[in-house]
Amino acid sequence: MAKQRLEPTIVKPEDVDPRHDWTRPIPAFGGMNVDFEERVDFRRLHRYRLGRTRNALAVSGLGAVLTFDQHNIRYISSTVIGEWARDKLTRWCLLTGNGEPYVWDFGSAAKHHRLFAPWLEDDHCRAGLVGLRGAIHPKVGLFKRAAAEIYAVLKEEGVHKMPLGVDMLELPMLFELQALGLEIRDAQQVMLDARELKSQDELMLLNSSASIVDGTYQKIAEALKPGVRESEIVALANYDLYSKGSDCVEAINAISGERCSPHPHNFTDRLLRPGDQAFFDIIQSYMGYRTCYYRTFNVGRATASQRDAYKRAREWIDAAIAIIKPGVRSDEVANCWPTADKIGFADEMEAFGLEFGHGLGLGLHERPIISRLNSGTDPTEIKSGMVFALETYCPASDGFSAARIEEEIVVTDTGCRIITLYPAEHLPIANPY
Repeated sequence: MAKQRLEPTIVKPEDVDPRHDWTRPIPAFGGMNVDFEERVDFRRLHRYRLGRTRNALAVSGLGAVLTFDQHNIRYISSTVIGEWARDKLTRWCLLTGNGEPYVWDFGSAAKHHRLFAPWLEDDHCRAGLVGLRGAIHPKVGLFKRAAAEIYAVLKEEGVHKMPLGVDMLELPMLFELQALGLEIRDAQQVMLDARELKSQDELMLLNSSASIVDGTYQKIAEALKPGVRESEIVALANYDLYSKGSDCVEAINAISGERCSPHPHNFTDRLLRPGDQAFFDIIQSYMGYRTCYYRTFNVGRATASQRDAYKRAREWIDAAIAIIKPGVRSDEVANCWPTADKIGFADEMEAFGLEFGHGLGLGLHERPIISRLNSGTDPTEIKSGMVFALETYCPASDGFSAARIEEEIVVTDTGCRIITLYPAEHLPIANPY
């Protein structure tokens, strides 16, 4: 017999994690918890994230959320099995109302979590497998079996007649859930609502993650010399980041010389040359919390055109930073930046991602997303506790150079703080002649 459904309890953030004291700096630690000062409290972090998810679920009209997105699984359950699982859609997590998280994991990882994740109920850590993105044919029946197990939990917890929110999944999984009579709705918006405001522990992890990249940029600046390849800089950065404790280097852009305009968003084996303008983006995570952190350099020397491009990119980002505070709307921030035609593009779709802001957390793109493409239609209110990156791009008048700057921002009660600290006020000249 199904349980009678209980109304979800609204969890107050202060009941699980007090907000950060903005009169104090945000700490950045080396990675090890110690007994002589308070650092990240991972169990407090878990309670906060689960509480935020419960609150978002309570007002969503959904009976439960079913997540295949690795960031959402980690947010709800505080489990992860590494970068291997990122694109395989083979782990999933279910949370219903006042229920506790269920995690279906890849083979032996389920047994591992029963041993080492005591914050999860023992029988809620289960082995599961579906299609490995189609490699296992639906006729094997794994999707049907998974759907039946999910439905059984929904029925046991009294929410099987309510809509089920799902963030992403393979189509055969959708068909099997629908075959059981479940109404499927979008859960990604619910989860992004939950992940919007960061706790003091999340702020520490985001700041520590940025501090890793501060040091990597010092290594990059020292290595930027004629004859070095873009790919060598990427290799150097990967080594340095993992050595310092990064748990995932998602991508590193390395763009130089004639490749700078238009921005191609990738790296090659191009050799750096004297006078090149070069910019880099380091996207990596520490304890799951990501950076998106652009810096521009010139190799040895810079022209007036290159310096002017950098100056304008800096002015545009500074104008946006200057207005950031609670209550400001994302469209107001986007209006600080030039329109697409002013930087050589046909429209805002073609220029998307160049004059841009995006939330940061376990995911690279959380709320708010700030650009002229979307913010005018759906403006987001800036709130204390948000963390996002602001990035600008300015092509140089020489027709091929360009400057790219990005700062990560923590919104406070009265304004904002920058946590990306590698110097970028003026164009850095690496190894000047």
